[in-house]
Amino acid sequence: MPQPDEFKQVYARHVRMVYNLCLNFLQNTEDAQEATQDVFLKVNDGLGTYRGEAAMRTWIYRITINCCLDVVKARKRKKRSLFSLFGPEDGDAEKLSASGFDHPGVQLEMREATERVFDLINALPEKQKTALLLKTMEGLPQTEIAGIMDLSEKAVESLLSRARDTLRRKLDTSEG
Repeated sequence: MPQPDEFKQVYARHVRMVYNLCLNFLQNTEDAQEATQDVFLKVNDGLGTYRGEAAMRTWIYRITINCCLDVVKARKRKKRSLFSLFGPEDGDAEKLSASGFDHPGVQLEMREATERVFDLINALPEKQKTALLLKTMEGLPQTEIAGIMDLSEKAVESLLSRARDTLRRKLDTSEG
């Protein structure tokens, strides 16, 4: 059983990192706050059994990514069930996903462009999205991303390359 002081220290050291990653993954402050709470519930539950095989930060990143992916999957299930109720002609998936965009600090005139980029990032395969967010938004080195994702550095490099190529291609076609 972890000591309360141990959890407080872990929380204080990592809460900002966890919240920022959740916000970058989910692009919604309420979802990010809720996911951050879920992460730290899991961290608290796991502190007693944490074996230290990976760095504490790496372990918490893994928990955070898994919580965010769970939220994304739940959104997709909810969206699918909503559209099955209304039928494809009555609802528009793109409008529904865009209406949930809520990222603080984005200037009003940049909101639409930022929303478009996040829509493209969200459309990437899970592993590409995760690697891209960890690299660009969190500023992590590829070695740490490899540890977090339990992949080789070459695999991370490949994921990042494919993600960037896909984004570039989709941005070029949407502008042209």
